[in-house]
Amino acid sequence: MDAVASPAQSYRRRVVDDELDDLVTGVAALAIEGAKGVGKTATATVRASTAYRLDDPTSRAVLAADPTRVVRGQPPVLLDEWQLMPQTWDLVRRDVDRDPTPGRFLLTGSASPRTPGTHSGAGRVVQVRMRPMSLAERGFAPSVSLGELLRGGRPAVSGSTSSALPDYVHEIVGGGFPGLRDLPRRALRAQLDGYLARVVDRDFPDLGQEVRRPDALRRWMAAYAAATSTTASYETIRDAATSGEGDKPARTTTGPYRDTLERLWLLDPVSAWTPSTNHMKRLGSAPKHHLADPALACRLLGVSEEMLLDGRESGPPVPRDGTLLGALFESLVTLGVRVFAQNAEASVGHLRTKGGEREVDLVVSRDDGYVVAVEVKLAAEVGEHDVRHLHWLREQIGPRLLDAVIVTTGREAYRRPDGVAVVPAALLGP
Repeated sequence: MDAVASPAQSYRRRVVDDELDDLVTGVAALAIEGAKGVGKTATATVRASTAYRLDDPTSRAVLAADPTRVVRGQPPVLLDEWQLMPQTWDLVRRDVDRDPTPGRFLLTGSASPRTPGTHSGAGRVVQVRMRPMSLAERGFAPSVSLGELLRGGRPAVSGSTSSALPDYVHEIVGGGFPGLRDLPRRALRAQLDGYLARVVDRDFPDLGQEVRRPDALRRWMAAYAAATSTTASYETIRDAATSGEGDKPARTTTGPYRDTLERLWLLDPVSAWTPSTNHMKRLGSAPKHHLADPALACRLLGVSEEMLLDGRESGPPVPRDGTLLGALFESLVTLGVRVFAQNAEASVGHLRTKGGEREVDLVVSRDDGYVVAVEVKLAAEVGEHDVRHLHWLREQIGPRLLDAVIVTTGREAYRRPDGVAVVPAALLGP
């Protein structure tokens, strides 16, 4: 057990802190979940009075000898990486049944275990997703609020930024893991390579998933990275991972790959949007593929800033519309939109008709079915061709479309005469 000191002055507040502030006054136990390295421990530690670091063998041994210590500590009690001792979840759940006083427990988890007998925690433990840092959390200065757009009324859109394409490429490759933000590029590459190696060598076995052919798993992950921002079928990804080899892994092998990587929060696909009205019947249902952070995709594919800016590509051949850089820029924007949408209690999907004639990159939905549609464009200028799908969606759902946005690499935020908001990625915030 560690007594937690006062919050560190160096802590950089995250968007998810607003959500936690709202929940902690009415919820006894909060579980912050997400991939390793996204900042869960730092965010939980500044809120905790007592901490148990369950990734430390000594802490686990202490709790194994006397599990009830969990519920006797000075609240808020933090159980960091609780999935390494899944029984702690049930201890917390039962104690919350006994005493539902708000703000008693914080749990962080980098994996979703499937331990028989572990209760879901529904009604006792509220789960909160934490993702890597959005551009707004990395020090960019947003002037357009997604939350305000979701309130409707088409608010004024303005602001300017000096950020340009090279800056976004720098962020794509650099990633949003807080602990890696200040590293020199060679050290960053080494850390990300180590991160991915640990996934294969340690995290899979820790979740009970045997990896008989680590090279095959790594190739499948690279193929998934190549499919970033596409709706490629899993069969296409499997084919790309083997480059036509006759001994491609069976679906019974690649299925568990996908399942385990999702449990580790490393795959973060965007589901197809399902409108609340049923007259749009020709929409596709395939998810759009994204890794937790586009920097991981860059390392899996072996691409650098220079390669992306020069238009050079690498990795398995997966069909896509546009360039790899365009796909990775969309993934960067998607990361931010999901962080901001969660803060606004909204969900994020994508729209694609079954024949692919119409597509909207992101559809941000309120609970009542009203939406903000977002297109992502790897360019500074926006023309009539770029807004055609947004206008089509407005024709389909009418006033349920609260706003339409194109996120660009340009310098100015403004509204077009047709009402579409044009927003540089650096200027979009919560």
